[in-house]
Amino acid sequence: MNIYRYEENPLITPEDVKPHHDDFEVIGAFNAGVTIYKDEVIMLLRVAERPITKDTNKVMAPIYNHESDELEIIELDKSNPVFDFSDSRTIREKGKLDSFVYLTSLSYLRIARSKDGHQFTVDPEPFIYPSNKLERFGIEDPRITKIGDTYYIYFSACSEVGVGESLVSTKDWETVTYHGMIFAPENKDVLIFPEQINGKYYALHRPVPKSTGSPEVWIAESDNLLYWGNHKHLIGLRTGMWDDGRIGGGAVPIKTDKGWLELYHGASKDNKYCMGAVLLDLNEPSKVIARSSEPLVKPETDYEINGFFGNVVFSCGAIVEGDIVKMYYGVADTSMACAELSLSEILDSLNYENFFGQ
Repeated sequence: MNIYRYEENPLITPEDVKPHHDDFEVIGAFNAGVTIYKDEVIMLLRVAERPITKDTNKVMAPIYNHESDELEIIELDKSNPVFDFSDSRTIREKGKLDSFVYLTSLSYLRIARSKDGHQFTVDPEPFIYPSNKLERFGIEDPRITKIGDTYYIYFSACSEVGVGESLVSTKDWETVTYHGMIFAPENKDVLIFPEQINGKYYALHRPVPKSTGSPEVWIAESDNLLYWGNHKHLIGLRTGMWDDGRIGGGAVPIKTDKGWLELYHGASKDNKYCMGAVLLDLNEPSKVIARSSEPLVKPETDYEINGFFGNVVFSCGAIVEGDIVKMYYGVADTSMACAELSLSEILDSLNYENFFGQ
């Protein structure tokens, strides 16, 4: 697989983004949804900020108070025996590694714009900021699907009651209409297909079962983009392979002559995040045609390996121009990068044999 990583990578780093909050620092500008509006490439960045503290024995947790419309800071001492501080991203109760109590940063969404897709300018203010009780811990990992003249933006909404997927829309990238939570906790990594199929809208999503099952990719359908049903399991983890830990949707599905191509992320059990692909039937997207046996893109460069949470390539959006797939992706939970791949090479690299006859 030929991969051209942009020479300018990383395209946007935390140092390129001015903090929205006083006495905060930006620790991540990553996992951006991507689209084209008029003559510009738009990256809708997930910007993560945390309070600045000089006390190495303290951990701060920023929380949006939806009643006062203000940001509050929870301060915890690392010596507190109740909590586990081993993961720099979260604060957990000891013995409960499958759930967190607080996040150590607050994420919101900010626009970065470019004429050439290489050099970006970041808007000075947030585009979408936490605004309700389901977003008290922040909003993360947006994706963008354009249908007609409307851009549908959906993202993970985090709070004490879990992480679900919320939907907003815009036509002009100035005004935003809120549509509420479309997939309840625990769920994320939603991808809405860019057109109706046989009169239905389709979406990929990634529930996280607590009793049995694993974090894997499902597919659902809708008449109106708001209410989703007829859920079906789509693809699962593969023991001993690059995606044996967890998987989830990545970029918005790409329509090709061979089927719907989904660039998805997979993590190994040791939390190495790579990008692969799965091909779905054009008329019946719940039918899998082929899938990557090996990753398309894996952490190899310094900016992909080292960062706030290392060994991560994680795409939330791609732009297709002819045979070129421009995959924009977050690196090490820190910055944004882009790589170009050949669409035909991706399709040729997939393993079709195991899916014949389905």
